[in-house]
Amino acid sequence: MITLRAILIVCWLMSIPAAGDAQSTQRSIIPAKPLERRIDNDNMRRIYEQVKTPYKYDVVLKAEQGRKVDCPSVFRFGDKWYMMYIIFDGNGYETAIADSNDLLHWRPLGKILSFRKGTWDAMQAAGYIALQDHTWADSYELAKFDGKYWLSYIGGSLKGYETDPLAIGIAWTTDPSKPVQWNRLPEPVLSRDQADVRKFEKLTQYKSNIIYDHQRTLGYPFVMFYNGKSSSGYERIGMAVSRDMKSWLRYGDEPVIDNGSGISGDPQITRIDDVWIMFYFGAFWKPKAFDTFACSYDLVHWTKWQGPDLVAPSEPYDRTYAHKPWVIKHKGIVYHFYCAVGDQGRVIALATSKDLKSKTAQ
Repeated sequence: MITLRAILIVCWLMSIPAAGDAQSTQRSIIPAKPLERRIDNDNMRRIYEQVKTPYKYDVVLKAEQGRKVDCPSVFRFGDKWYMMYIIFDGNGYETAIADSNDLLHWRPLGKILSFRKGTWDAMQAAGYIALQDHTWADSYELAKFDGKYWLSYIGGSLKGYETDPLAIGIAWTTDPSKPVQWNRLPEPVLSRDQADVRKFEKLTQYKSNIIYDHQRTLGYPFVMFYNGKSSSGYERIGMAVSRDMKSWLRYGDEPVIDNGSGISGDPQITRIDDVWIMFYFGAFWKPKAFDTFACSYDLVHWTKWQGPDLVAPSEPYDRTYAHKPWVIKHKGIVYHFYCAVGDQGRVIALATSKDLKSKTAQ
């Protein structure tokens, strides 16, 4: 007997454009996969117990005087850890990297996306690593595609702090550990000017995280999550998919994370067993700014955690904001890097699952 669910799944599969059809679809939105199974409360609690980071370690990276740092993304390459992060000097965003031997002490190396003249991204280039091993407590190395390493970035031509409009660009390199300029695609891959732009992102697209889904859960190898803003000023998280990292199609008519007001943004995707986890930050739909998470079995339908925040303002250095997560687990310890705003300006701080600060002080 054919069930309604089976009919819905067949219809969804038939709606996915075939390879090479990106142009023929004229940027039509891909219909979202129907819901099959939701995460229950017991599984949400189980995930929380594995990812929680109740111990604030300290500030781990600061900018030069007069500048701010933001949005860490941490990966492994060779025998070292690297952090991609953004710098704001009052004019716009640039992207830099730092390295570390122990995830606690970081050495800035230099810029990889800098200001340039006469381009769509002349004054804004805020980058985030892509195609990282997203398996929890695994290598955290970056995968290659087409012989290259990739990142996605916020781009824009206007000066200022996140001056609208902003769009999403893509860049690549052959060695992600070097402080050299990455090669940028000439045009944004997602912008408000495209015909399929959705209501929740009509003004600007913000930070994105791209995973390499070898199982092609949605029919595509590359899945991007990003927050977008409408003219109302509130941000929600949506999806896009690609087969080649260069041509992207929006997935689903609606955002996948929406908290009704304020900001839901800066997603990072990982996976524990058969559960996908999205770390993201919230702001202004509850007081201040904080990091939380949601879970999914299918990358499309997400259950939001309703319990304690993963990090929230509590220390002088993050008393205003504790937000924008990058979370990994290494040698039994969860490291939660985040942007902290407080008495030291805008810096990058760390919270952990074990009390490393008292241990380091001994």
